[in-house]
Amino acid sequence: MDNFLLFTLTSILLVLTPGPGNVLAIARGISQGKRAAIVSSIFSGLGVLMHVLFATLGLSAILITSAYAFTVVKIVGAIYLVYLGIQAIRSQSFVSFEKKQAASMNQVALAGFLTASLSPKIGVFMLAFIPQFISHNTTNVGLEMAVLGTWFAFLTGLGFALMGVFAYQLKGYLVNRPKLVKALNHGAGTALVGSGISLAMAKQ
Repeated sequence: MDNFLLFTLTSILLVLTPGPGNVLAIARGISQGKRAAIVSSIFSGLGVLMHVLFATLGLSAILITSAYAFTVVKIVGAIYLVYLGIQAIRSQSFVSFEKKQAASMNQVALAGFLTASLSPKIGVFMLAFIPQFISHNTTNVGLEMAVLGTWFAFLTGLGFALMGVFAYQLKGYLVNRPKLVKALNHGAGTALVGSGISLAMAKQ
């Protein structure tokens, strides 16, 4: 139980750390409302859950042992993040109140899932992070990793959703401030591009 409480606290701190997933949720909350923020967050959590499954099955170890696999996943994820960032800056539609520019829920879900699932850093992180909280006297390491990882994925989805819903409350303030909305699009786009570059430069 002590391990679980410490794991929960550490996970919450990690979820609150700025990254592509919560940037997406916040942008969706501001521009498209609570539902879009929650959908984006749920699918970000599912993307993390996929890495949990891979880590539990040992497949994430491939990212550590195979330079080729790590590079392929890394480059694909980096390109996607940079694409999202450039799109946010150029189209100014990442944070927007125009109905015609709003992304569909399928697009929102896909972006949330891909942002998490295409990052090999999350898979490597799972292999490095979760085992530190495994009980010393456990008889089933795989099961305990799966439980802790699933809990982390749930906290990720919940945390991102709360950030997005909170951001939605700012809509009334932002709707009549186009310069601030433009700055938010540039800020979110820059953050995503920066995350993509950071991912591209990550070493195995």
